[in-house]
Amino acid sequence: MALMITDECINCDVCEPECPNHAIYMGEEHYDIHPDKCTECVGHFEEAQCVAICPVACIPVNPEHQESKETLMEKYLRLQGDASSSV
Repeated sequence: MALMITDECINCDVCEPECPNHAIYMGEEHYDIHPDKCTECVGHFEEAQCVAICPVACIPVNPEHQESKETLMEKYLRLQGDASSSV
């Protein structure tokens, strides 16, 4: 399950640096999450860091990107492989 950032985002800038996969970026009006990079921090942390730190609770699960913990772990491993091959 990739996460998403809703219109309630206040652009406080705290979530972007917390994302270990660099999935969070500034969109046209507020921060957004690239679903192909979001693992909900599976492989890095016990909980999604952006959700834990968000002061307005505007980061729910994206209903268009439902994924199991196993799928998120596979995505994490793929992203780690991509990162090591680009070094």
